[in-house]
Amino acid sequence: QEGDIQDVADYVGDSLGLSQKAANTDADLILFAGVHFMAETAKILNPHKKVVLPDLHAGCSLSDSCPPQDFAKFKAQYPDHKVVSYINCSAGLKALSDVICTSSNAEAIVRSFPKDQPIIFAPDRNLGRYLVRKIGKEMVLWDGSCMVHEIFSHKRIVELMHEHPEAKVIAHPECEEHILDLASFIGSTAAMLRYSEESDAESFIVITESGLLHEMEKRSPHKTFIPAPNEDESCECNNCPHMKLNTLEKVYLCLKHEVPEITMEESIRVKALAPIERMLEISAQAGL
Repeated sequence: QEGDIQDVADYVGDSLGLSQKAANTDADLILFAGVHFMAETAKILNPHKKVVLPDLHAGCSLSDSCPPQDFAKFKAQYPDHKVVSYINCSAGLKALSDVICTSSNAEAIVRSFPKDQPIIFAPDRNLGRYLVRKIGKEMVLWDGSCMVHEIFSHKRIVELMHEHPEAKVIAHPECEEHILDLASFIGSTAAMLRYSEESDAESFIVITESGLLHEMEKRSPHKTFIPAPNEDESCECNNCPHMKLNTLEKVYLCLKHEVPEITMEESIRVKALAPIERMLEISAQAGL
């Protein structure tokens, strides 16, 4: 989100932290300043609370790349496989999954299965490939991706690295493999933030959505954070157009009028709840 929205939030965090916060809140009203699947997750966990989203058009290219009806047909081809779905997906896809994961806990989730258990990983092929490489376990991957993490320019990042040889390159695992090969650290949003705080380095080239730099700069004001550029020569950073549909004015109006509200069929919500609860359970066991 833009910095002004982050600054008025009661909680700022990555998908795992947001899910945990949504599961434990005692608030009657939850305003989710993010994209649609995030607000859906909060509603799945809080059926009796009102969940609102500043802009209902704030969708997600990754979620859109995996329509539940298409995935159901895909899943039917692998009847002996368990489904691990990245949280950046619709409630319909969550309802077809055995367990949900975030980039923070994806490795722990995959490792929680027996080694001989075949797995389908959806919807992000890049995060799936990263896990295959890191864990050494082959998985069937749905061919989806995030538009923001697919358009980083390898050439322009390499040029930045030559301009700032002292900078650490840190990247989110949703990035393509050839981009991840440039990084000295790969991790979730929360892990990247923590690394930037704890590292002795004074400057960082950050390869993820540029909104993260606001919190990095707040926590480490004496350090320099350089957004990784995309293929567009006129742009020096990479913004998610869906996330940026949310504005401070829309947050205000959303709180004032308590609309637009997130709703869904109860049958979908119940089916989607089980894999989310399984994720939270495994995360707690792993100390995440």
